[in-house]
Amino acid sequence: MRLLVLGGTGFVGGAVVAEAARRGWSVTVFNRGLHGDVPVGVRRLRGDRTAPDGLAALAGGAWDLVVDTWDGAPRAVRDAARVLADAVPHYVYVSSGSVYAEPVPPGVGEEASTVDAAADAVDGDYPQLKAGGERAAVEVYGERALLARAGLILGPGEDIGRLPWWLQRIARGGPVLAPGPRDLPLQYVDARDLAIWLLDRGAEGVGGAYNVVSRTGHATMGELLDAAVVATGADASLHWTDPEPILAGGVEPWNDLPIWIPSGHPYRWLQERGVERAYAAGLVCRPVAETVADTWRWLRAVGQVPPRAGRPVRSAVGLDPEREAKLLAGFTPTA
Repeated sequence: MRLLVLGGTGFVGGAVVAEAARRGWSVTVFNRGLHGDVPVGVRRLRGDRTAPDGLAALAGGAWDLVVDTWDGAPRAVRDAARVLADAVPHYVYVSSGSVYAEPVPPGVGEEASTVDAAADAVDGDYPQLKAGGERAAVEVYGERALLARAGLILGPGEDIGRLPWWLQRIARGGPVLAPGPRDLPLQYVDARDLAIWLLDRGAEGVGGAYNVVSRTGHATMGELLDAAVVATGADASLHWTDPEPILAGGVEPWNDLPIWIPSGHPYRWLQERGVERAYAAGLVCRPVAETVADTWRWLRAVGQVPPRAGRPVRSAVGLDPEREAKLLAGFTPTA
């Protein structure tokens, strides 16, 4: 297979390139050449897809499949798709579950309405950018476009820092504020499992929209944090605390305590999407202990979470130590 990856040096793009290279595919990446490296044997074309004539390096090329991880202006997806329409038979666009229009019911499936967005838009918020990117891919490729609506993505290479924050926090040891309940179901996908699914289905020419994320409850909050304690080998004690006092203390789920979205929260649906279609199409998700251990191994090797390609530096996720200590002092652990 001849694969073209638009991007290819960030989190998901890097996982796609690594998996394709492992398979022995012929891999080309197209990006500005400003972020990250590519494996030996991978061809790199340089260009800025947002600039006039920025796609010139793609002229004359021919590939069997293209994977696009773009999360910027939808117009860039449309322009790339137009350039590649006669050179690549199948277009895989890595989208997001954030495209669904609110209010979003638990168990939302691919048939649900998405936010209003235009294929030629040059700005917007994240849901609009991804929804516009979907429309752009379909506008050009129609049924030959595969829209992978990923959810929470974890694993080695994570450039937001949600699981890395938990690992680094637990590695420091001592009492850790663990947001309950311990059996809170999680829904996420390891970037490597996402990459495998994208390449398998892309090679088959599958089209349409899929929620590409694990089943809700593939792991629990307790299993995730227990795995982090084991992986780091830290002398840490998890102080499980009910959601109510945590929320009353001004803690923001997802950001202050990454990954955690308690039951009843307005955004709980982010971890309760319908995934029957993706599983029927071959999605397989590895055990949480493997994702956690491999992420810790990678994090120790690189030292810190890398900056996210093409995006401004984000404010750090997770509670700072002083605030966590104050909260712990005022809470009564549930376990």
